[in-house]
Amino acid sequence: MKHRLFTPGPTPVPEETLLELARPVTYHRSAEAKAILAEVSEDLKYVFQTSNPVFTLTSSGTGGMEAAVANTLATGEKAILCTAGRWGERWRGILKAHAANIVTVEVPYGKAVTPEMLQDALGKHPDAKAVFSTLSETSTGVGHDLEAFGKIVAKTDALLVVDGISGLGAMECRVDAWNIDVCVTGSQKALMLPPGLAFVSVSEKAWKKIDATPIRAFYFDLRRYRKSFAESDTPFTPANTLIKAQRASLKRIREEGIENLWARHGKIAAACRAGVTGMGLKVFAERPNNALTVIAVPPGVDGSGALKKLEKQYGYKLADGQDTLKGTIWRLSHMGYTDAFEVLGAISALELVLLESGVRFEPGAGVAAFQRSYATK
Repeated sequence: MKHRLFTPGPTPVPEETLLELARPVTYHRSAEAKAILAEVSEDLKYVFQTSNPVFTLTSSGTGGMEAAVANTLATGEKAILCTAGRWGERWRGILKAHAANIVTVEVPYGKAVTPEMLQDALGKHPDAKAVFSTLSETSTGVGHDLEAFGKIVAKTDALLVVDGISGLGAMECRVDAWNIDVCVTGSQKALMLPPGLAFVSVSEKAWKKIDATPIRAFYFDLRRYRKSFAESDTPFTPANTLIKAQRASLKRIREEGIENLWARHGKIAAACRAGVTGMGLKVFAERPNNALTVIAVPPGVDGSGALKKLEKQYGYKLADGQDTLKGTIWRLSHMGYTDAFEVLGAISALELVLLESGVRFEPGAGVAAFQRSYATK
């Protein structure tokens, strides 16, 4: 049986990228390695839609998030946190570890922080130095209106710092045009690579704040990365085999075109949501994003047990909910190296498991709804 990965990270990796990972290891300070890093950095600027440098860190996405906090805030400075799930809570944990004064704008799981809520928080806290938010809240499937957030924050002295780890490359995100000052992503989501790299873009506005902030990190000191970046290098040993492989996946994105990529993800996401509702199920997110579809488990169904059956019997690996959402939602990723027919297969397999679990609906209803949506949008 073929196993198919539909978790929101890690995601499937293209064959040409996997082949790069099979090549012999080379020296990370060679002229060739520097040229590859420079090429990757340029392609990352395209994906981020920024003219600013994008720095490569050998770490998980959380490392990039910690770099964003450690560099932009001094001890005790005020930060507004927009949180709608587990990854907003990850920001909270990092901010707390770095002794930030946190003002939380929080909504229940499944809902999104609105621009009006952020506007209100900034009005009450004009001394806030930064606003932290999430593009794709992977734990719930919510997407935030970062374009609106950017317009609001740009009128203040605060920075807009964004976790784009599971959204960048799957959802529209224009870092410069949307006034995002620091944007973080990771390699293992829509960028189609195994885990191991984080990427961070920094605006001129952010650099002014960073340069005025006491150094509070060593490995994650972005000043070090800026200095090395001028020579197409990194301050510490990079995962150069991953960087070389990332080049292959970024070329695939370049060839498709970023706007075509966003449109393709949007079309598949809309069809997936149609398939879900076609089975009589509910999409969990109030403002769903295009990186993944989060499905509310129907009453009477063992959510975690159904996922185990889906994987064991049909080879489809979806993600369970996390923490309090475990067993109550299913998370079906359609980002990166995943096409419409693979997602259609996941809908079909989910139908079979639901029918076996006693859920009543017309067999093929979800598949038909997916196809109708995909054929007309």
